[in-house]
Amino acid sequence: MRKPNILFVMTDQQRADTIAALGNPHIYTPNFDRLVQRGVTFTRGYSTCPVCVPARYTIRTGCEPHTTTIYHNGPPDPVPSQSPTMEDRCGPYLARTMVRLGYRTFGIGKFHTIPWDEDIGYEVHLHSEELYGSADQRRRDAYASFIAREHPELDFIEGLMGERTEMYYMPQMSPQSAALTVEGWAAARAVEQIQVKDDRPFFGFVSFVGPHPPLAPPIPFNRMYDPDTMPNPIRGDIAIDHMDEQIPWMNYAIWAEDINHSHARVSKARYYGELSYIDYCLGRILDAVEAREDADNTLICFFSDHGDHLGDHHAWQKESFFEASCHVPFLLSWPERIPADTRRTELVCPTDLFGIATAAAGKKEVRQGSDVLGVLNGKAKPRPFLAGFYGIPGKPRFKIMIREGDWKYIYFANGGREQLFNVTQDPDELQLRITDSADVADRLRKRAIKALNVPNADRALADGELRRFSFEARPLQRIYQFDRSRGVTGFPEHPKDVLAMLENTWPNPKRK
Repeated sequence: MRKPNILFVMTDQQRADTIAALGNPHIYTPNFDRLVQRGVTFTRGYSTCPVCVPARYTIRTGCEPHTTTIYHNGPPDPVPSQSPTMEDRCGPYLARTMVRLGYRTFGIGKFHTIPWDEDIGYEVHLHSEELYGSADQRRRDAYASFIAREHPELDFIEGLMGERTEMYYMPQMSPQSAALTVEGWAAARAVEQIQVKDDRPFFGFVSFVGPHPPLAPPIPFNRMYDPDTMPNPIRGDIAIDHMDEQIPWMNYAIWAEDINHSHARVSKARYYGELSYIDYCLGRILDAVEAREDADNTLICFFSDHGDHLGDHHAWQKESFFEASCHVPFLLSWPERIPADTRRTELVCPTDLFGIATAAAGKKEVRQGSDVLGVLNGKAKPRPFLAGFYGIPGKPRFKIMIREGDWKYIYFANGGREQLFNVTQDPDELQLRITDSADVADRLRKRAIKALNVPNADRALADGELRRFSFEARPLQRIYQFDRSRGVTGFPEHPKDVLAMLENTWPNPKRK
């Protein structure tokens, strides 16, 4: 049998509960539904480090954070016993591996590498990163340069994906038309690559920037949902919701510390609008796959790096181990080999994608993931539990999640605090079970210790137990994300200071 084409499609910050066919009555997603019907949905997909950079390195390496050594949106943190370079620690990146297995490779969209233009092995690699740290980066970003070259009338826009900083959860409308946003651009480039004639099968990775905030869907998706039809956030006892000090810190950082229910419903309506727009773009990609003669021998994997609290648990953004943040969609379809419209409950995570791609290509290399295709055909056992990590081990901000069966255990090094939820009985995670299910907590605590007993992660242990620090609240600070490629780094000292940029672009009748 000819090797299959393999297509990875990824969104950024998409919750698991945002697909109509999987039970959400408030959203319209005909093409996500199409993927659900085309194959297998894993209903227990989790991000093992629910934030952009580390999650993406688990995908391209097949290794968990203790090997990539990236536990947050920051640089790698190897210990002396580990190689200083990523591919020496983990092995060749996925794209480089697929080239060696005989694949034509292309990567399109957001990759969030360190550095931003890192060579990760694609023969065709078209970046569209969210932020531009310099004028040079903006010139070399594939999407930004497309706008400058093909649509210079739009090149004045500083935030091509919407305004950030204090506008993260301020509902917006895209300044571009639906065809010209970064998602529309990515879909068009993906279709071009899928249509390339080549004797080799393709391995493609399409990484959408949305629905990551700012929430700025284009017309008409900006007015697709009436906010008053949206459910309010699910909020529990704030003492439980904010046991993770990352949550109040992040809320303040992005001006979301006091969003009320009506504002939250508007934000959810725009978030759903962004998802329906991505769904529309996905439909164009699926049409291109279906137009090929080998469509049934094309493995499609759809997933996200993490979710978004959207106000649940008095929280915004991600980086927690609540379901809203770490539970992600995980869909596989391969008509020639995988049954259609099937649900599975095994625990899976983005680290498993390396093994999925290489196994489908005929040379399985699971690394630190699980053999998902082997689980589907009954030749491999599923993982008994899944561990998630965030924050540098041995530091106060470190936390670990253990997901097993009906249960989820979370430990916070800052204060040595613990949470335990039965996510089957209590899917909204409102009832803390540490006291009345102490035996479960003890078992999962031991699982956490075992998961950490590996180089790098073992810094989170002390005398064979979970390391504990005296609790300290994090100092609150705002995050500023302006367009540094245009020299904008923050708000002006005086309002008049922003007017200087108009002097060379606005006709001045006083000048002669």
